[in-house]
Amino acid sequence: MKDFEKAIDYRFNNKNLLREALTHSSYANEHRDKHIKHNERLEFLGDAVLSVVVAEYIFENCPKLPEGELTKLRSSLVCEKALYNFGKQIGLGSYLFLSKGEKNGGGADRPSIVSDAFEAVIAAIYLDGGLEAAKKHILRFVIPELKNQNKKPFKDYKTTLQEIIQKNPGERIEYKLVSESGPDHDKHFVFEVHLNSNVIGKGGGRTKKEAEQNAAREALELMGY
Repeated sequence: MKDFEKAIDYRFNNKNLLREALTHSSYANEHRDKHIKHNERLEFLGDAVLSVVVAEYIFENCPKLPEGELTKLRSSLVCEKALYNFGKQIGLGSYLFLSKGEKNGGGADRPSIVSDAFEAVIAAIYLDGGLEAAKKHILRFVIPELKNQNKKPFKDYKTTLQEIIQKNPGERIEYKLVSESGPDHDKHFVFEVHLNSNVIGKGGGRTKKEAEQNAAREALELMGY
C-alpha cells in the first residue's frame, strides 16, 4: 500500500480506508472469517464525488458549451472506459486484493473491477483528506484527458450528412442563418440545416462554419448516425 500511495501521490492518515478501497468483494468473501470490508460502499460514494468534481471543472472551463454538450462531455470522462484507463495509468489492478479465482481469471485487468476500484479510491481520499484532496487526485487524470480529446481529429459532419442525403436523388440540403448575436470580437451564430423545406438540425457556434457543423451534427444524431 505504501507503493500505491506513491503512485497516487497521496499519503493516507487512515490506512484502513485505503485497504478497504483496494479490496474487491471476492477477496472479502474468501476471507469471511476475518470480517474484511470490501470497496462497494466506497465505490458508491466515489462515483458521486467524481461526478461533482468533473461537472464543476468542465462547467467553469468550458463556458461556451451548452447543457447537452456538457452532459456528453462529463459522461465521456466518468464512464467505465475512461476510469479503466485512468486506473491503468497508476497500475491500479496490481494493487487490488482479489480472491485467488478472480486473480487467476484476470480480474486485475478487468475494466469493471478496475474502474470500480478507481471510484473507491476517490471516496477513500475524500473521507481521509477532504474534497480538495479528492479533487486534486481526480483532476490529475481528467485535465490531460480533456486536452487529449481536444486534439482528436476534426469531424466533418457537413460532408458526412451530404454524402448520406446524396444517396436519395432529388433531396437537397441547405444551411440558413437564423440568428447572430454578440459583439464583433465574440460573435455567436445559429444555423438551421434544411432538408428540402424541413428543418432537420440546428446548431450554434462562434463562427458560421462551426454553427453549420453543429447543425449537421444534430441532424446526424436525430437520424441515428
